[in-house]
Amino acid sequence: MVNAEELLASLNFQPIGEHNGIIKRLKGVISNTKPNPQKLFVAEGIWLASMCLKFGTHIESLIVCPEHVRTPEVAELIKKLSERTADRFSVSAKTYEKISEKGQPDGIMSLAALPQYDIAHFNPPDKAVILVIDGVEIPGNAGTMLRMADGAGADAVFFCNRKVRMTHPKLIKSSQGAILTVPVFEFSDVAECRSWLAEHNFTIYLADTRAEHFYYDEPFGNNTALIVGSERYGIAREWYDGDYSMIAIPMLGKCDSLNVGVAATVLTYEACVKNKLK
Repeated sequence: MVNAEELLASLNFQPIGEHNGIIKRLKGVISNTKPNPQKLFVAEGIWLASMCLKFGTHIESLIVCPEHVRTPEVAELIKKLSERTADRFSVSAKTYEKISEKGQPDGIMSLAALPQYDIAHFNPPDKAVILVIDGVEIPGNAGTMLRMADGAGADAVFFCNRKVRMTHPKLIKSSQGAILTVPVFEFSDVAECRSWLAEHNFTIYLADTRAEHFYYDEPFGNNTALIVGSERYGIAREWYDGDYSMIAIPMLGKCDSLNVGVAATVLTYEACVKNKLK
C-alpha cells in the first residue's frame, strides 16, 4: 500500500488549489490559449512520465494527486521526477480531474518541454535521410510519421508550412515518444527549406501519384530528402519550381492514393534501408 500523502510531504510538495497559477498554466498549454515559446506540453500518466525520464526531457513542474497514486510504480516515478524539478505541487482529486485527460488517472502529471534543435548546428551524416512534412494538418498523422522516422532511422524530420501544433496531445501520444528523440526542425516556407537542402547536397524526392518512376526502382544512395504533402492539398506548388525527382507508390487496387503517414512510411523505410544498410 502506498502512503502518497507521506511521500509527497517527504519530497516537499506544495499543496495548491484549482485557482493557482500553475493550474491555469496547465489548462492554457492543453487548450493552446496562451503563447508557448518554450514548447511546453503536459505529460500525464505512467507511460509518458517514463518516456520523459528515459530521454532526459526537461521537467518544469510536477503535479501529483495523492488520492490517485495507488502503486509503487507511480511512487517511484514521483521520486525520480522530483529530482528533475524544484517546482513540485500536490492537488486534490477534484482539481486533478478537472485538468486530466484520462478516464482512470494515475495521479501524476508534468509540465515538460519539447527538445529544441538549432539547424545551424545540425550536421547530417553521409547518405542522410530526411523526411520533410509539408503542410500536414492532422496531429495524429504528424505524430505517426515522427514515430515511423524514429523506427526507420531517419536523421531528422523537417516541418515546412507547419499546420499542426507540435505540443498537441494527439501528436504527443501518436508519436509514442519519438517527439522526444527525433531531431525536428521547422522552416517557415519552401524556399528556406529548399535552400538548406541544396546547400547540403540533398536530392529532393516528391511523393507524387503522377510519377512514372516507382520508389523501389530508385537506388537512392545520396543525401535524400523525401517530401510528403498535406492531406487535402498535397505538396506545395513551390516544391515543383526547382530541381526534384518524383516517385510514386503503385496503387494496385481501386483507391488512388494512401494516407500520408502510410506513404511516408513506405518511402522512408526504402530510403533508409538502401542508404544505411547496404
